[in-house]
Amino acid sequence: MSKQEPKYNLAYDETFSCVQCGYCLPSCPTYKTMEKETHSPRGRINLVKMAAEGKIPISQLKEPIDLCLGCRACETACPTNVQYGKILDSAKVALQNEVKDRSKAKKYFKDLIFKHTLPNERTLNLLGNGLRMYQKSGLKQIAHKSGIINLFPKKISAFDQITPNIPSQAKKRQRPRVLKPEGEAAFKIGFFKGCIMDTVFSEINDLSMKLLRASGCEVVLIEEQTCCGALQSHSGDREIAKSLAKANIEAFEQHSFDFIVNSIGGCGAMLVEYHHLFEDDPEWYERAKAFAEKNKDISFVLSQLELPFKKEINKVVTYQPSCHMTNVQKLTKEPLLLLRSIPGITYREHDQANMCCGSAGIYNLVNYEESMEILDEKMKNIQKISPDIIVTTNPGCHLQMKLGVVRENLSNSVEVVHLVELLCEACDIKVDG
Repeated sequence: MSKQEPKYNLAYDETFSCVQCGYCLPSCPTYKTMEKETHSPRGRINLVKMAAEGKIPISQLKEPIDLCLGCRACETACPTNVQYGKILDSAKVALQNEVKDRSKAKKYFKDLIFKHTLPNERTLNLLGNGLRMYQKSGLKQIAHKSGIINLFPKKISAFDQITPNIPSQAKKRQRPRVLKPEGEAAFKIGFFKGCIMDTVFSEINDLSMKLLRASGCEVVLIEEQTCCGALQSHSGDREIAKSLAKANIEAFEQHSFDFIVNSIGGCGAMLVEYHHLFEDDPEWYERAKAFAEKNKDISFVLSQLELPFKKEINKVVTYQPSCHMTNVQKLTKEPLLLLRSIPGITYREHDQANMCCGSAGIYNLVNYEESMEILDEKMKNIQKISPDIIVTTNPGCHLQMKLGVVRENLSNSVEVVHLVELLCEACDIKVDG
């Protein structure tokens, strides 16, 4: 078949790498739960190819693409190195540009979140304070006990139940901007804090920086950084993602760091692929590539250092990998090395551990029922090994696994923690310590 001039600016050439072999099928959570070819990687690739050739309208991609988790496990399984992520992103951008079925209200809401909220630390702090007041004032308990919360969509009630206690946003202003180790620094680290992460899980960021310092690193927190742009990019808002990428690149270029470190699997995947946003801009491509090469998950750096363990954690632990760490950052050994190095733990791997948990950014909010089907499959495998602790490395996975624990009535016996939290417990490092 001869290649044609593609329509909609889709990643048409990349679709020809797919030989429709089906090796991706067992790795795809949506194919497993939905059992439809159009919801498999090879099915979606074929639809993109057909749309690019003008054989089907671009609107026919909407449901299959919207229901893709973007976990990219298919890339890891693929024997022909298909660039599924590039094909998927091109389809999202095309749908964003070509499909005009969004209401003005939806567009306004999306712009409000992606343009004016996530990149704006002041707005995020106000939202964080509002949520903290809702939790601390007793309104949350009243809403659940009275049944008022049930007037809202089921997903709102579910996630409200498992949202962690929001730390004081004012406390973040008191953070030291530079943390120096006692002796000579092994590495000089620029710390990337994220947007949602630093609103809901700011204490994990604080622990991360303290753990890096205790392990011999100098850690610098620069104020000029902003949202990584992952959610915007995954929704097809490529121009917003590019503007945020430029802001972060310019901010970190002003400093000389050995690594730029984060403890957020999803953000990390976006940061290490910044250069793909600028493939049509040579100057920014090179700057973005240099930035991307310095970005590392905290597990990568910690695995090269000696951690100051002080106590045993005598618990059975399993690990739910972040898809974006496994399939994009290609970090699989480091978190496990760190887990197994913790004194006292018994590590047990659950079946199909690399299968997505169904969080996928905001997928579990936008496609709640489909996400819960994937989560329920995950929890079946986890329950077989009876862990005391489920370890995660990404805030979305963290919340999703907490919801899984609640759905299976395991809240009294199973705890969900970030890898950094468990390492800090074993090192006796506390948020206020």
